[in-house]
Amino acid sequence: MNNANRTHKKNRSILRTLLLASVLMFGFGFALVPLYDVFCRITGLNGKVTNTGPYTPAGSDTSRHIRVQMIAVNNESMPWEFKALTPMVSVYPGESKQAAYLAYNPTSQRMVAQAIPSISPSEAAQYLHKVNCFCFDQQPLNSLESREMPLLFVIDPELPDHISTITLSYTLFDITSTQATSTPSTSTQANTSTPVTDSSQPNNIGRNTL
Repeated sequence: MNNANRTHKKNRSILRTLLLASVLMFGFGFALVPLYDVFCRITGLNGKVTNTGPYTPAGSDTSRHIRVQMIAVNNESMPWEFKALTPMVSVYPGESKQAAYLAYNPTSQRMVAQAIPSISPSEAAQYLHKVNCFCFDQQPLNSLESREMPLLFVIDPELPDHISTITLSYTLFDITSTQATSTPSTSTQANTSTPVTDSSQPNNIGRNTL
């Protein structure tokens, strides 16, 4: 009888431990995006791009070509397909440049994503201005829906001469669970992605399906 009681107490203790671990893991999932943001701010690793909104440079420096690599990364819990439609672009400092990413939701559920940008070398972060970016808004996709998401950016002509290649990376996070209490109007507003026009060249990016 004593052995049975001890076994019962041990099982209850294990159950409580497992429940606590599940709650902690669930809470950590909510905190992934803000923790990533804080981590980048503190360490400067893969510098966060903070220059956003309208930007008009004094002019373009046509004597320099800057290679910008576009990288798409899914957080480990994100099942979407996510890729850069323009993996590499060449741009003059001071020139407006358009690129695009494509996201596809292969699941049977409506989901909401948030893209978190980072840039390397981190020194270049202060010289990259995002005029328009899909990362400004949450991105909801219905089941089997895909969306082309535009990006318009300008590199400051003051970019140091020793930087000739910049890597711009976006990590896509699943934030569906955080939107459970959102109002319909909020979700509708987040679903708006307005295409932008590259003033320097025609937009040759077509609609793609993964």
